[in-house]
Amino acid sequence: MATTGPVGDLVSHIVGKHAEVTTLMGPGVDPHLYREQPADITLLSRADVVFFNGLHLEGRMTDTLERLGKRRAVFAVTHELEQASDRGDLLIQPEGFGGIADPHVWHDVSLWMRCCGYVAKRMAEVDPEHSAEYDQAAKEYQDALGELHNWCKEQLATIPEERRVLITAHDAFAYFSRAYGLQAVGLKGVSTEDEIDLKHMSEVQQLIIQRKIPCVFVESAVAPQIMQALIEPCRAAGVEVTAPMEESHQLYADALGKPGSDADSYVGMIRANVNTIVAGLTGKLSSD
Repeated sequence: MATTGPVGDLVSHIVGKHAEVTTLMGPGVDPHLYREQPADITLLSRADVVFFNGLHLEGRMTDTLERLGKRRAVFAVTHELEQASDRGDLLIQPEGFGGIADPHVWHDVSLWMRCCGYVAKRMAEVDPEHSAEYDQAAKEYQDALGELHNWCKEQLATIPEERRVLITAHDAFAYFSRAYGLQAVGLKGVSTEDEIDLKHMSEVQQLIIQRKIPCVFVESAVAPQIMQALIEPCRAAGVEVTAPMEESHQLYADALGKPGSDADSYVGMIRANVNTIVAGLTGKLSSD
């Protein structure tokens, strides 16, 4: 059992045919706000192993996961990142988040690569008969993610330097921006539960006007109206800035795409986000 789409996809690559992976939160579901239902607790209790993101991404499920972990195999895929000797260099600690690290680590592909080995290790403890296969699967997936990481750097380097500002509804792309050379700006904080500060919104509008940023980005799991409210004064000031509302041009911040879409896997989601960001910040996207 996995909580989120990115976690479920990672676990599926490691376990292969040796386990059936069920993901609790589907496309478009906000893990910051998700509150488990009685049926979810039943599913979690029956699972042989439960993997979750950790770092308080599944904030409203924390107590349930802690209780379940006392009697079942429950693991945070980010555990080794949190315990690493270089934790301070790996994890971002945003202001106003209670000293807790930003949980959106999967947006830096090089960090997500480091989670593969931990999943393989934990699966080997639960199912030692197939430990060698889990280890091999982790290595193969890490190789694939290494190629993806390099592709991201190459694609995002094509954006003119003065336009490398990634403006989104909430601050989910700090790891992404650090890894790939952008400036991340979220209207809300790390959690979608955070309120929008009007002074901060005004500062973001001035940034758009001064830098002539051509695009701000709607997220698949966050209401798009706030981005429209953001750009209207910028347009009135003469800046041609868009906030594309089409589903195909929205960023996947906290979830994967719908089954059958280009973003229904982790690799597909990362590629879709990169393609959208490059198109948006090079002026190739337009609003509806």
